[in-house]
Amino acid sequence: MKAQCALYYGVFKIRIGLAIMASALAGIAVSPGPALTWGQVMILALTVLAASAAAGAFNQLVERDLDGRMKRTKNRPFVTGQLHASPTWYLSLITLLALSVGTAFYALNGVTALYVFLGAFFYGIVYTVWLKRRTVWNIVVGGLSGSFAVLAGAAAVDPNLSAAPLGLAIILFLWTPPHFWSLAAVMRDDYARAGIPMLPALMDEKSTAWTILVNTIGLVAASMMLTLYGLGWSYWIMAAVGGSYFLLRSVQYVRTPTPQNAMKNFFASLVQLCLLFIGVFLGALTGL
Repeated sequence: MKAQCALYYGVFKIRIGLAIMASALAGIAVSPGPALTWGQVMILALTVLAASAAAGAFNQLVERDLDGRMKRTKNRPFVTGQLHASPTWYLSLITLLALSVGTAFYALNGVTALYVFLGAFFYGIVYTVWLKRRTVWNIVVGGLSGSFAVLAGAAAVDPNLSAAPLGLAIILFLWTPPHFWSLAAVMRDDYARAGIPMLPALMDEKSTAWTILVNTIGLVAASMMLTLYGLGWSYWIMAAVGGSYFLLRSVQYVRTPTPQNAMKNFFASLVQLCLLFIGVFLGALTGL
């Protein structure tokens, strides 16, 4: 039973789904308007998580040929044969997404449902099917999945979006490239072997490090500017600490562009995002 749970946890990319769900909850936290009931918050969280899970499993279904060429993904169940890519899987994932979007529409509103759908669509179709094999812009555009989760949360409070959730959605969009490129830099040979035009596989390590640093500077600047739209000291402090740490690691990566420093930069991006969310939730709870 434990092994089965672990199997499906990986197939549905629940770890990523939980981050997407946290993004939606952050969208609620920064949005002015009437408070949602706990039931509405739970419905939003679960529909975003389920839609993300459907997109994550679809990603593994479609990319099983690429996954088989990469060390990091060669043991995924659709590659090894533990799971078979049958039409039933496709139908099940479409049904899961439809139920998620339909529930959001019925329990919340149509704008929220649209954003729930777009988050899954951008990851499952735009990124996985249309862009990943074709262009270096793959993860840049694919990163909109997290942004749509923020907008889904905000729209659940008020379909007429205000500046703060829009700003947070932009921050999520800017965060994804330096986060993912840092990981891809560690596995550049894997991506090159698979023929995927991920930026670190097309550039030397030094150029990759500089590109990540420039993107990180823009991200940190945008995250600090969000305080102009109503977020208080709790958010400012967390954004300053997390942003400073991410910048420090990015500068170290530029100075010594090694896979080890790229991985440290990847973890720094996770620390920054976690601190941003902590700041958002602390501000919502305390008013500071």
